[in-house]
Amino acid sequence: MAEQFYVVPESTHNALVEAAYRNRGFDQAEAEAAARFAAYATRHGIRTHNALKALHLDHLFGSGSQGCVPAAEIVRKPTRFPAVEIWDAQRKLGQAVAYDAIDTAIDLAEKYGVGTVSVDNAFHYLWGGGYVMEAARRGYIAYTNCTAALAEVVPFMGKFPTLGTNPHSWGFPTTDAIGFPIVIDWATSVVAMGRVQQLAREGKSLPPNAAVDESGNPTTDPAKAKYLLPFGAHKGYGLSLINEIVAGFIGGSLPTLRSRWANDGEKHAPCFYFQVTHPDALNAGAFVEGRDQAGNVKAVLEDILGHGNENCLLPGQMEAEFAARSERSGGLLFTEKEILAFNEVAEECGVEGWNLDQFKAAND
Repeated sequence: MAEQFYVVPESTHNALVEAAYRNRGFDQAEAEAAARFAAYATRHGIRTHNALKALHLDHLFGSGSQGCVPAAEIVRKPTRFPAVEIWDAQRKLGQAVAYDAIDTAIDLAEKYGVGTVSVDNAFHYLWGGGYVMEAARRGYIAYTNCTAALAEVVPFMGKFPTLGTNPHSWGFPTTDAIGFPIVIDWATSVVAMGRVQQLAREGKSLPPNAAVDESGNPTTDPAKAKYLLPFGAHKGYGLSLINEIVAGFIGGSLPTLRSRWANDGEKHAPCFYFQVTHPDALNAGAFVEGRDQAGNVKAVLEDILGHGNENCLLPGQMEAEFAARSERSGGLLFTEKEILAFNEVAEECGVEGWNLDQFKAAND
């Protein structure tokens, strides 16, 4: 049976999310960035990284403890490379920093063909795919990775979690070719911890071989899941490892200490990295059959989806379809249990909650 969604106007959603962040001490610009990003994730069906996830992450590791510093100022470090910026985020809200970082990387790519922004001492930015998707919609090839808030993934052939779940997020400007940007973005674990939390909230089970309990035994009960396993055995392990190595070059410290705050002289914050490339910087010009660059990309994708593969999905397609559904419905789509969870947020920050009957049911 398909899930029943209710349509929440984006302005209603954003007002509550902004109030929640302002109540926790964030400034207006940060609160607006948080609400904007949560709405963007929800619009595309990324329920594991909506506002409920963002506020939960902040509750665990953010302004309620020692992690995120409301209204912190980014420090831009000196560098001898014109297409590069290196930042100390001073534990500023991740969504606000990431929006600034992707915009800066785009500006650099527009000038130099490619631009990178490395961010040290950050707070987690949530759904990396959202930032590269936005860049791809604006016509750029974009990549990002971020070290996870916690080390929750057990390495291949290991027994203790020393890695994060975070993906390598790629966005490609393919809207002219296929109607939406291709976005390659998935957790390096079998499931993301946000998915575990979602399934627990909705009383559903995990897939087999996705998680272990506190004793290291496999479990499909999301309420008992303590640690996660990498997808594809050694392959997912290798992808997880890349995030930590990149962060190590930036300045990130030991994965097992991340978000476990203590005055021990160590660094406990995540790092993230953005790279944006202008398509013209890749254009060799030698396209056959009179095709230009965009036409060539379209021909390549048509060939991949030809030969009996017409029913195959492209990465980013499900998100595009959910976004179209959101647009047809006229707002953001939430389940009844999600709306009840938002009422807990409203109670926390002392604003009026939502009544289920004030929202229409989504009909498709």
